Amino acid sequence: MSTEIVIIIIGVVFVFFAFVNILKIKDSLFRSALGILGVLLIIYGGYFYESINPKGQIEQVEVEKKGQIDFPIKNIQVLSPIEGDSVNCRILTMGVYPDSHDKDIWVLLKPSDNKYYPQSDHTNTSYKKDGKWQVITRFGGDMGESFDIVVYETDSLASQYFSSTIENWKAALSYPGLKPEELPNGAHEVERIVVSLKDNCRGVF
Repeated sequence: MSTEIVIIIIGVVFVFFAFVNILKIKDSLFRSALGILGVLLIIYGGYFYESINPKGQIEQVEVEKKGQIDFPIKNIQVLSPIEGDSVNCRILTMGVYPDSHDKDIWVLLKPSDNKYYPQSDHTNTSYKKDGKWQVITRFGGDMGESFDIVVYETDSLASQYFSSTIENWKAALSYPGLKPEELPNGAHEVERIVVSLKDNCRGVF
């Protein structure tokens, strides 16, 4: 248990004893001082706990233009963004998949450096439910730069490889990208579209 939590608990106990006559404290001045001290401890502990354990910033994403679904759904499709669209720096790439699909879905970006950058949110793999999938996609580049959005279906080993790659990049604060020959054998490309950047996204993230 952290020191900050202990301070908060002590503060709560002081406030409790100050306002509940369990200890039969009849000295109103002492009870008031005990209550004030308890409140100050709660504020102090809470402030420093939030400083050390800040809440994650809510990530704002844009939803770009959506295309039409090709029925019947026999394979993975990208619905947004659409081919040739101009997109924002942080978007939600989304699509649909057939009911029988049981593999993970990954989105990789391929900018002008011809390397591949796996995209993820807190679940790493794209979120799948009821025939729909989506993942936060973050671009970093110059306004007008073209990007391939490449969708892969992966087995468990390829999925773990992409997850580990992202974790290692985050730990090193370096995102060198994957060369084509570094892509795992268990990842199979199922769709690819080309978009361009609406704004300058270099250094945004």
